[in-house]
Amino acid sequence: MDAGKAQSVASELDAYAHWFVTPDPRSGGRFLALTLFAECAGTARIARDTTSVFLRGAVPDEVMHDARLVVSELVGNVVNHAVPDRHQTRPGGCRRIDVTFKLYPKWFFIGVTDEDSTAPLLPMGDWLAPELVGELSEAVLPDSGRGLMIAQRVATAVWWTPGEQGGKTVWCRFDLDSGAGLTPV
Repeated sequence: MDAGKAQSVASELDAYAHWFVTPDPRSGGRFLALTLFAECAGTARIARDTTSVFLRGAVPDEVMHDARLVVSELVGNVVNHAVPDRHQTRPGGCRRIDVTFKLYPKWFFIGVTDEDSTAPLLPMGDWLAPELVGELSEAVLPDSGRGLMIAQRVATAVWWTPGEQGGKTVWCRFDLDSGAGLTPV
């Protein structure tokens, strides 16, 4: 393995180790957990606004705008597609959405948890070559997976983890430029 590949693997492992734990505020990290309900009006807007407040002044504006887009898509996916596992449903109950933000000097993680154990459809690569689409772009758009495709395009990494009691969490990671622009709490 060449030196560049080894450094890339080491960087991915370092990011994974940080994703797994809660940030330490003494080292410049921040953590926030937010619970929303899919049936409430403005759920995606609240998630976007919370993302802005959490990141304001801590990351470059383009990262904040990308993170707002991603959290909106992931929360929208829960609102539009998640069907809670049978053991998690309550008659007349709302579908719970937990949003987790973890900010480190080098990374920003977003996790959106729902009560549906069904694996998300993470798109693999490009759907169609742009030169093949022509003027019929709307006709060839896929029926599902567009939100996750957007997340894959703007985030550094996208993956999901099953919940211990059912449900799942979809995670996104944004790599920050070695902490440039990150202001300690």
